Amino acid sequence: MGQNKDTAEADKLFETFEYIDAADEYLKLVNKGKANAYIYKQLAESHYNLFNYKEAAKWYAKATEYKQDAETYFRYAEMLKAEGKYKEANEQMKEFAKLAPKDQRAVSFNKNPDYLPQLRSQTKLFDERILDINDKKNSDFAAVLTDENILYFTSSRNTAKRKYGRNEEPYLDVYKASYDAKTGKIGKPEALTDINTKWHDGPVAVTSDGKIMYFASESFMSGEYDKNSTASQLTGLIYLFRATKKDGKWTNVKPVPFNSDSWSTGNPAISKDGKTLYFTSNREGSIGNTDIWKVEVKGNNTYGEPINLGPEINTEAKETFPYITDDNKLFFSSNGHNGFGGLDIFMVDLANDGDVINVGEPVNSPQDDFAFSFNITNNIGFFSSNRKGKDNMYLAIPVCGVEVFVTVKDKNTGKPLANANVTILDDKQYSIETRKTDANGKLSYDVDCDRVYSLKVAAKGYENSELSLTKTKGGDVNVDALLKPLDDIIVDGAIMLKNIYFDYNKSNIKPETAAELDKLVGIMEQNPDMKIEVKAHSDNRGSDQYNLELSDRRARATVQYVISQGIDKSRISGKGYGESQLKIDCNDCTEEQHAVNRRTEFIIVE
Repeated sequence: MGQNKDTAEADKLFETFEYIDAADEYLKLVNKGKANAYIYKQLAESHYNLFNYKEAAKWYAKATEYKQDAETYFRYAEMLKAEGKYKEANEQMKEFAKLAPKDQRAVSFNKNPDYLPQLRSQTKLFDERILDINDKKNSDFAAVLTDENILYFTSSRNTAKRKYGRNEEPYLDVYKASYDAKTGKIGKPEALTDINTKWHDGPVAVTSDGKIMYFASESFMSGEYDKNSTASQLTGLIYLFRATKKDGKWTNVKPVPFNSDSWSTGNPAISKDGKTLYFTSNREGSIGNTDIWKVEVKGNNTYGEPINLGPEINTEAKETFPYITDDNKLFFSSNGHNGFGGLDIFMVDLANDGDVINVGEPVNSPQDDFAFSFNITNNIGFFSSNRKGKDNMYLAIPVCGVEVFVTVKDKNTGKPLANANVTILDDKQYSIETRKTDANGKLSYDVDCDRVYSLKVAAKGYENSELSLTKTKGGDVNVDALLKPLDDIIVDGAIMLKNIYFDYNKSNIKPETAAELDKLVGIMEQNPDMKIEVKAHSDNRGSDQYNLELSDRRARATVQYVISQGIDKSRISGKGYGESQLKIDCNDCTEEQHAVNRRTEFIIVE
């Protein structure tokens, strides 16, 4: 397929994953005028494996001037998406779909080729922020926070180690750092010397009790290598290992028994109960480049038979970096499902047999986004991305939302009330928005988690109502607002509100008084010709003159409040009657009897 004596040196470097050096050798052949379809493709593939998308796209463009296999067009489309060239990427996806129409990726693309606007318009699930513990030059990725508030991650920051030929960075090590749950601050990282070797180590997964760690390392750690390696070039595979914590140290490191010298097994994730281990592998039975698998953990480093998660999750491309949350949501990375470019992060709710969904922007970008994890205890997530030119770790901050469904009904009949006005107010009683109910008396609001809200509800012919919405952590909230018809509260020419009470010897409007007066305001708004006289009364303590003056102040305070809510002053008047019209005429009155006498009445005068 185009290999010859000229390409021998470059091919050798490519086959041993020395992609930087391989690209240099292939480029030399191009500069010497010896380029052909094979060399262009290999040059593109070298940059593809380094996720150097600009150079990869450049050379895939040259390669596809010649007839190529389906996967080449798919990878070219990936690199174009990474550059944000979605229209051009779609053209390459069409070529891919023609050559591999039964491929799951082609089927998905043909169903919805213009999926990108939908992804961009979906509800944002997370905000993102880069971590300040990232190394300035070398890769950091796969952060996992335990319930012990220890952050484990994988990094090539150890410049004392020899360099890995594939990307010319030091070999990977596992690091840990403390996490302050109150402030969100992360301590100074330190290498996890208990398990780090001279080869690649990481990522890791830790059981919820903090006693068992699963981690990836190279098969050389077990003295094994790829059985297809040549004697001159022994190639390692990724193996999974298990360690137990004793006296604060990770000890008793053992490989899991389902490793094999025929495939790689890595990127572990463990369920909350510790009984299901998820991992990435290209083992026999895989659908694509790498798949997500799971295996039952039976204890004492014994396991069931690994199970492929199937075509709903795995595609003919790459699925990797699984993470299972405490509530059984599986996050993983894929370049086979519809995404923004490169690897995208996806989620599926295994507890409810949910569909695979793209978690959307800003977690996903045109570049590689991967290794998502989420700690429910601290309500914080982490992911990795090379959007800034190298692998960095980011916070994934949940955008917590609550959807409030409101139904406005007649309190007596249960009949839904269309065109009712519903105003939602924040915890400081500032109005956020007013909406009208539909024909079924319904409407909904999207609000933030962990905040108190209230609703003011008004409908023509009904008493206004106010309801409180308590804090909630998310999900749906259903509220029935039951309004009392005005016919029920206008009796014998007076508006029958709850009694408007004042504290002894005072005339200020209390919060509960204001809430009741708001109902009067609503009635007057609905009846613009209505005029009201406010009659204020006192109890019989104090002199007649003092009580008359006190009740008059209360009447004026009531009138002023109603006017302050937008009612014209010509429509409401008030007068104090002191103790001249006691409800309960008593000489030795109880506090309850005095309170009844300290009342306010609302008489309809027109």
